[in-house]
Amino acid sequence: MFDVRPVETDYVRHRAAQFRAQVERRLDGSLTEDEFRPLRLMNGVYLQLHAYMLRIAIPYGTISPDQMRMLAHLAETYDKGYGHWTTRQNIQFNWPRLVDIPDMLDKLASVGMHAIQTSGNTIRNVTTDAFAGAAADEYMDPRPYAELLRSWSTDHAEFQFLPRKFKIAITGAARDRALVAAHDIGLRLRQQDGRTGFEVWVGGGLGRTPMLGKVIRDFLPEEDLLAYIEAIISTYNLSGRRDNKYKARIKITVHERGLDVFKAEVEEEFANRRRDFHGADREALAVFKNRFAAPAFRNGPTDGYEAARAANGAFRSWTDTNLHPHKVDGYASVIVTFKTHGATPGDASADQMRLLADLAEQYGHADLRISHDQNVVLPHVHKSDLPAVYAALQKAGLATANAGLTSDIIACPGMDYCTLATARSIPIAQEIATHFKDNGLEDEIGKLNIRISGCINACGHHHLGHIGILGLDRAGVENYQITLGGDGYDIPAIGERAGAGFPYDQVVPAIDRLLRAYLELRADASERFIDAYRRLGPAPFKAALYPEPAHA
Repeated sequence: MFDVRPVETDYVRHRAAQFRAQVERRLDGSLTEDEFRPLRLMNGVYLQLHAYMLRIAIPYGTISPDQMRMLAHLAETYDKGYGHWTTRQNIQFNWPRLVDIPDMLDKLASVGMHAIQTSGNTIRNVTTDAFAGAAADEYMDPRPYAELLRSWSTDHAEFQFLPRKFKIAITGAARDRALVAAHDIGLRLRQQDGRTGFEVWVGGGLGRTPMLGKVIRDFLPEEDLLAYIEAIISTYNLSGRRDNKYKARIKITVHERGLDVFKAEVEEEFANRRRDFHGADREALAVFKNRFAAPAFRNGPTDGYEAARAANGAFRSWTDTNLHPHKVDGYASVIVTFKTHGATPGDASADQMRLLADLAEQYGHADLRISHDQNVVLPHVHKSDLPAVYAALQKAGLATANAGLTSDIIACPGMDYCTLATARSIPIAQEIATHFKDNGLEDEIGKLNIRISGCINACGHHHLGHIGILGLDRAGVENYQITLGGDGYDIPAIGERAGAGFPYDQVVPAIDRLLRAYLELRADASERFIDAYRRLGPAPFKAALYPEPAHA
């Protein structure tokens, strides 16, 4: 039964104290690493190539200035001065000492943060649109529902040991920036006959067997949300594969059993569970809707903004690329990219975190968001304040005008950090970013999603990239496959493998040939790469990647 209480600080502190005792036992040898592993995973602690890694939850990507400052403090005190934004809207610290992690968890608890369920075979961080509550194309704010799901799923006794990890995404906008089709459960808010509800997707996921989800319910009434989600996960918990971890995700369960069979079992379970929900979830939802009420937006002229655009070409370029349309006249959402050409995608320094906290308090209604593409969003900035925000970002090296362009690449940590990785991701991303900037092609190419993963687990979401790059090991040598035509936003699609892989030093030349061919093939300057690919099909792009050898 759902408990209306959110995760309390006392509970989070209790978990931290419990883990402190477990760490002490590991350090004095009372626990072996094998015995310690499931305990640390329950608290978001991984053992990577060089050190332990702590993954901290940022539910649905929403973070306050005080919480951001705490992350900056942790980065300076316990890490190497920076953290890493993930594609799950979380943050990872890659260099903490195990002995320090309990102190880190205590400090996180003091600002309402934790690392619970950021790992393990349980329900992970619920994600949503980084522009939730702000986007011009949004018809309902998904965050109250995301918080309802987070509160319900945290330490849910039945779902702590699922066959595999489980991920939920929700969106309330016309454009799906939450990638619902690529999640175990995806939810799209809907209105039908004056009622609020959801289109429910099930069985999506990436990894070694990428699949798009399928619609299991066209319309689920709002009041039935938790009972139905609980029925889906309970059905999966009983029928999911446990004999083979590579076949244990719900996507395999739905695929092997068939959607109709799986849906029938879910509906039967739903009928039983629905009786156990007596309104506590509705009371909680009402509280959460009030919590996410819109800030007090101000009216005011934007003449200064237009004058600054006219006077400053760099500012105009930044506003053209790094702003997202806001639902309130006179406002915009600011995308702060951490992809300055040559930078490590997603890495944020303590100073940068503090600057963003200050900007959010001064200009952004004290609201910050972590996006799934490893950037930070200031969702509510009045246009008259944009010149000041830009100046502060520019001084800190965070005003690169590249949001959504070639260098705004999603990349997993790859073999530089991860024990599972089979190839490097970060250097490939850096070389692509600098290559097209140095050759003056980035602006001409325009909007393009490049995604890079260092292994088949697909943490870089390469399957959903217009251009995806997958690093693999081939007899001890890094080899990179290229996929084309993936998309998670407009028309969900899994990218198709173009052909044979490329050695490390041939990846950038291959992407160069591909994008130069696109510039020749596109109908006009407004046709994006993905649109040209859909119009023309893969053949001309494969021909660019794999040109015929010259004959003597």
